Amino acid sequence: MLVLSRKQFEGIQIGSDIRIKIVKVDRNQVRLGIEAPPDVAIVRDELVADPEASEARSAWESSDPAR
Repeated sequence: MLVLSRKQFEGIQIGSDIRIKIVKVDRNQVRLGIEAPPDVAIVRDELVADPEASEARSAWESSDPAR
């Protein structure tokens, strides 16, 4: 795992088409902005770990006409 320190409004680039920017830092919460192609799924960790949420996400992805 790579661990980086970033300040508000700084970011990182992953590959040539994914950018992550620190939008806001407030006490113990960080808000991230993520720019990625529409075919890249972006899902919070806790939803992937929860089997019920994973089923709901799969149903959503299969019903989304943009995918």
